[in-house]
Amino acid sequence: MYRAARGTKDIGPAEQKYWRYVEDKASTLARRHGFGRLDTPVFESSDLFHRSVGAGTDIMDKETYTFLDRGGDSLTLRPEGTAPVCRAFLEAGMHSLPQPVRLYYFCPVFRYDRPQAGRYRQHHQYGVEILGDGSPLADAEIVDMGWTLTSDLGLAGLSLFINSIGDSNCRPGYIDALRSYYESVREDLCSDCRQRWEHNPLRLLDCKRDSCRPLQESAPRSTEHLCDECEQHWRRLQTYLNALGIPYTVDHRLVRGLDYYTRTVFEIVPPGAGAQGTILGGGRYDGLIEQLGGRPTPGVGFATGMERLILNVQSQGVEVAGEEIPRYYIAALGEDAVEPALELAAAMRRTGVGVIQGAWGRSLRGQMRNANSLGVSTVLIIGEDEAKAGTVTAREMATREQLVIAREDFLKRLAS
Repeated sequence: MYRAARGTKDIGPAEQKYWRYVEDKASTLARRHGFGRLDTPVFESSDLFHRSVGAGTDIMDKETYTFLDRGGDSLTLRPEGTAPVCRAFLEAGMHSLPQPVRLYYFCPVFRYDRPQAGRYRQHHQYGVEILGDGSPLADAEIVDMGWTLTSDLGLAGLSLFINSIGDSNCRPGYIDALRSYYESVREDLCSDCRQRWEHNPLRLLDCKRDSCRPLQESAPRSTEHLCDECEQHWRRLQTYLNALGIPYTVDHRLVRGLDYYTRTVFEIVPPGAGAQGTILGGGRYDGLIEQLGGRPTPGVGFATGMERLILNVQSQGVEVAGEEIPRYYIAALGEDAVEPALELAAAMRRTGVGVIQGAWGRSLRGQMRNANSLGVSTVLIIGEDEAKAGTVTAREMATREQLVIAREDFLKRLAS
């Protein structure tokens, strides 16, 4: 028996109402802020992610799905959404548009990781990006959007964590301080962190292993090594968040898992979540466009895992309306009734009315039982007598009342 591949899952009809709920809230929020939708390919040149996500990160070292196509080109299934958005920004010449450019997306992403609650090897992201605005006002707007989305979804008890990790001017000095601090405790680090100490010390603060977490508490703080411009940016961001009334906590261990981040980073975490519990995160990436071959263009955004959002919507008992069920069900009895029933169903749908075709080989009792299980309110019965007379018998399921009416008159009522 075939099964879905490990780390993937089917999204059945019963779950679709949660997906539509989250998608509708997210799309409405993006449009309210003037964002336009962008859809990028599922796979990209592998070099795009090597340049953007960065060597030495867990994503590139352990989690990407990379393969050679028949032409010998190295391609990678998209592990995150921001780099493809930046590639499309450059390729489509969006740098020539009025700045900033505001884009949002929904996309599947692929990471070869240990499957866990709300995170699969194929999962789905919603993200927003502001390209061409380097001010802390843009950071505040992005953080506000993330906080508003979780609020609009009805989630409660969330925590917002923020930090500044500086830029290319001040981060080298911070990296030196970090490496110096960890040098004396290298033997106490996990094997991955020993590699990080050599190649990517900032990732030491991103380790989720229990053995490494206590060492992070006493590590040098990035906010104590900011240059004047980054310091000013950091202070103004906090001023704007205070003005917006958004509660936040400064987390000096917060660096995010991607190399392209600069200055602002933030995460939103649900109550009782562990180290893997983040449901939304993002930050600023001012050097990424230039790194991909464009002219210097600041950027800031966030992404959220749809599965984790939905998991939290369900666990917090948020009431979500179900998918709309067609009101009508057509039951045809006998071969002579099939064609007029088919014509009536098509005519009703053309007026915008939903209707379910019954299992026309069954008895009336079987079709009525089927209609009742589907939750429709009215069954339209066409038997041999109705077929000859051009009528339809409408039975209300709740009251069992019946009305015989000409099919043309019934369609006129629907149209009006």
